[in-house]
Amino acid sequence: MNILLVYPRFPQSFWSFDQTLELVNLKAQLPPLGLITVAAILPDSWNYQLVDRNVRPVADAEWQWADLVIVSAMIVQKPDFLATLAAAKQWGKRLAVGGPYPTAIPQDAIAAGADYLILDEGEITLPLFVAAVERGDLSGTFRSDGVKPDVTTTPIPRYDLLEMDAYAEMSVQFSRGCPFQCEFCDIIVLYGRKPRTKEPEQLLAELQCLYDLGWRRSIFMVDDNFIGNKRNVKRLLKAMQPWMEDHHYPFSFATEASVDLAQDPELMQMMVDCNFGTVFLGIETPDEASLSLTQKFQNTRDPLAESVVAIARTGLRVMAGFIIGFDGEKAGAGQRVCQFVEQTAIPTALFSMLQALPDTALWHRLQREGRLLNQSADINQVTLMNFVPTRPIEEIAREYVDAFWHLYEPMTVLNRTYRHFLMLGEGQKQNAASRNSAGSPEIDWVTIRAFLIICWRQGLVRNTRWRFWGNLASMLWRYPHVATNYISVCAQAEHFIDFRQVVKDNIEAQLQQFLRQLESAEPAEPVKVGK
Repeated sequence: MNILLVYPRFPQSFWSFDQTLELVNLKAQLPPLGLITVAAILPDSWNYQLVDRNVRPVADAEWQWADLVIVSAMIVQKPDFLATLAAAKQWGKRLAVGGPYPTAIPQDAIAAGADYLILDEGEITLPLFVAAVERGDLSGTFRSDGVKPDVTTTPIPRYDLLEMDAYAEMSVQFSRGCPFQCEFCDIIVLYGRKPRTKEPEQLLAELQCLYDLGWRRSIFMVDDNFIGNKRNVKRLLKAMQPWMEDHHYPFSFATEASVDLAQDPELMQMMVDCNFGTVFLGIETPDEASLSLTQKFQNTRDPLAESVVAIARTGLRVMAGFIIGFDGEKAGAGQRVCQFVEQTAIPTALFSMLQALPDTALWHRLQREGRLLNQSADINQVTLMNFVPTRPIEEIAREYVDAFWHLYEPMTVLNRTYRHFLMLGEGQKQNAASRNSAGSPEIDWVTIRAFLIICWRQGLVRNTRWRFWGNLASMLWRYPHVATNYISVCAQAEHFIDFRQVVKDNIEAQLQQFLRQLESAEPAEPVKVGK
């Protein structure tokens, strides 16, 4: 049987890195790890082709070749997910869907014509799907009924199906689930609160596979909380360190972790020793009352700013997520986020308006209170919140746009990046002599061209020109071992500087439309709000 795996396009967003990828002639930031894991679980006797529509469109010959099409997507990919399903139906193909979006909102996939719904985690539901296909069933819905699979049986993803040269990073996964209970988070809905981990040997086999395929750049450990099971993470890192040393540190790593990482110096040092260079922290807000309300208690146990600085001083570059629009939030939340980001010198701050994701605790609470405006969410930074907040939505939206604009004002982000790399440079100094600069871009014409464009834009055209050259000279003189990564983060800023206009235009347009709808609506009973 011929299986065509298709991954829908992402819209332009904070994570799309459009301008940055264009600089280095790449097509997408990350590959579809879920789909290549699906291909590894499905029968070896079937034939597979994979098309990531973020890299290129599906060719007519590929549609014709397929006996069955499998599509996986996250909620943010909804528009192209539906377009892909429509295209498959036009070609008369049987269609199977899975992933976080169909699992959360299966009715959308059914309405779009999906024949098979492979929901929840594939280690359990894919064998059910295969059995149905081999019986000759022409449709079906396959669920795990709350059972969580043992990921120690998960096979090595089919990285060989990827057009690897199109990606900025590769992906691996060590764990699923998170021990915390943040009200707005759908990870604990999808994967549970008991983190399940692979065995260290499994993860090393995946790294070896990527190494054998010739990959020598960054790898993103896509765990939603890499340190959710600290004991097992330390087991992994203990096994990784000699592997990395034996292979001359061929990769650098990035991952996502809870902010309590700062309270475990041993774990942070083990990560640095394994060439972890970046960690994404879900900070959400510096307002402790909002953190408590949304049950993100792990962010209230220690001073947040001190935790961020402690992580950076270990040698881990901090990226962080922030949200505006929590219940009971006081005016000026956007400004407080900006002040926190500046205080801690976080170069890359993901900022979003709160949205209620399907089946989360927040979703159910707002539904009970009659405050949901839409039965879906796209978790994109260019979309208004999908519920009635406890303060005027126009106030929140304007604070959000103003804060996003300020966060990525060219001089502001340049200086913030410089200050952050001063901390990183000192933290990484003791490790710099023991290994090469793994994960750094190859010095080829594309890299030189990208560097020259950055020099032109930030060092000549903009009012950052003198500061750009001064900061770069200082970094090369004081901490040359982080200078390449410093330039890379300066290059990433090009995407955010451009994207802030997209945020401004979209949010302001949606806000005006929303206010017009309110003005024209018939009077109704007041919407209930939570305490």
